[in-house]
Amino acid sequence: MTSQELQATAKAMVAKGKGILAMDESNPTCGRRFKKVGIENTVDNRRAWRELLLTTPRLADYISGAILYDETIRQSTSGGTPFPRYMAQQGVIPGIKVDTGAKDLAGFPGEKVTEGLDGLRERLAEYKGMGARFAKWRAVITIGNGLPSRGCIHTNAHALARYAALCQEAGIVPIVEPEVLIDGDHTIDRCHEVTSETLRAVFAELKEQRVLMEGMVLKPSMVISGLDCPQQASVKEVAEKTVECLLKNLPENLAGVAFLSGGQKSELATAHLNAMNAMHRGLPWPLTFSYARALQQSAMETWLGKSENVAAAQKLLCHRAKLNGAASVGSYSEEMEKEVA
Repeated sequence: MTSQELQATAKAMVAKGKGILAMDESNPTCGRRFKKVGIENTVDNRRAWRELLLTTPRLADYISGAILYDETIRQSTSGGTPFPRYMAQQGVIPGIKVDTGAKDLAGFPGEKVTEGLDGLRERLAEYKGMGARFAKWRAVITIGNGLPSRGCIHTNAHALARYAALCQEAGIVPIVEPEVLIDGDHTIDRCHEVTSETLRAVFAELKEQRVLMEGMVLKPSMVISGLDCPQQASVKEVAEKTVECLLKNLPENLAGVAFLSGGQKSELATAHLNAMNAMHRGLPWPLTFSYARALQQSAMETWLGKSENVAAAQKLLCHRAKLNGAASVGSYSEEMEKEVA
């Protein structure tokens, strides 16, 4: 894939009115979510769930691409079509999670570093052959007493940049995801400070590693109050602080921004994205979504692993995707929540 093709794919990933479905949960994470609603964590149930997501009618109207897990990219629909091929036929770009998870960072108690660079070049070549056109790597930054350390931020920023460079070498668009975790009692101002420091470090490393900005997508967390903070910021304040942070730290030639929901409730994640787009017209890059639970949760609670519930679950997923598509252009309203899916 040439630089022009990388740019075209990245642009398509953040197309107007569309976002990215994150369905790349590892098997243990998927199992934890299944357990909460009483679904057994089996290969068959995971495949059926992911088929439900990908075969949702009109999904491509609001979803530009979907991030798969290693197990999922190797699976097929019940009709025998490999998932990546089925997605491409429907106009949904196949993506793949390539990191191997956040592990304890040696010498830095309470902090993590994401692993997976070993053998990544070869894995990317394999995934490209299976139809993947973009990839994702998630780093996690914890806010706490004395945290994050500069060492943690820079170690993760370097890994993100090496991953991104390897992706582009392989002709795959990298989604760069530095997630500042929502856990904790920190204020929105502290989140702003940490997010700014993290983004500065990430883009400095991306520049050092000669990553093409027009051929990558950033997946940041929103600037938001910690879950346990007694003073929760308003939707307007989250929108203002987040956009301010991005304008201060992102290059103008970046292809786009697709926010993670990071544990926010579905409606709130949609409202925050909408406020950013409604309040700030003419930004250098599109602001859209790459949500997992905030798109999937109501559908999973309806499905419950039963085939007779598939159609109802798909309606809920499509409705949630439609609302976030509207939020990505600043045209969402709370009234839309009441629409019949």
